[in-house]
Amino acid sequence: MNRKELVDALATKTSLSKKDADSCVSAFIDTVVGELKKGGNVSLVGFGTFKAVDRAAREARNPQTGEKVHIPARTVTVFKVGKGFKSSL
Repeated sequence: MNRKELVDALATKTSLSKKDADSCVSAFIDTVVGELKKGGNVSLVGFGTFKAVDRAAREARNPQTGEKVHIPARTVTVFKVGKGFKSSL
């Protein structure tokens, strides 16, 4: 399912217009991204938790050439599936 299909499904289930459903999806994404940028996390009980995690710099090896490659430190987003969501699958 892509964004357009998600907006269509939300519009159908909630009787909102597609424009309003798209605004809701945009607001949700902006809110989650904003909270993660501040260093917080977003926890939706029964669904899961979005969290920003810092990964340390490390050395890796190119499998084709065997050459060492430096991977810099970075912040990544992690999603941990909630119990309710996991049990429904």
